[in-house]
Amino acid sequence: MEAPSVEAARKRLGDSANFVGVAWYGDDESFTAFAQKYGFTFPQISDDEGVVFQRFGVASQPATAVVAPDGTVDLLPGRFDEAEVEAAVKAAAA
Repeated sequence: MEAPSVEAARKRLGDSANFVGVAWYGDDESFTAFAQKYGFTFPQISDDEGVVFQRFGVASQPATAVVAPDGTVDLLPGRFDEAEVEAAVKAAAA
């Protein structure tokens, strides 16, 4: 549910926010196939060692970390829809 929601929010917000997808487990082929399946238009990185997830307090997937300009993090654990992603990004920018 969250994959298309994140992409839709990214398209609606345009250049007002930066999006980066982070894959934790799996091989590169699965990761690439997942990104292509959902038509992600934002960069994707692999985090096999969990360094990025640990930095932002992500214990499991799915989850989204919204990082405000001042560095504070709002973690959206679990599944969510486009409106929730967009609201969290807008709140972080305020």
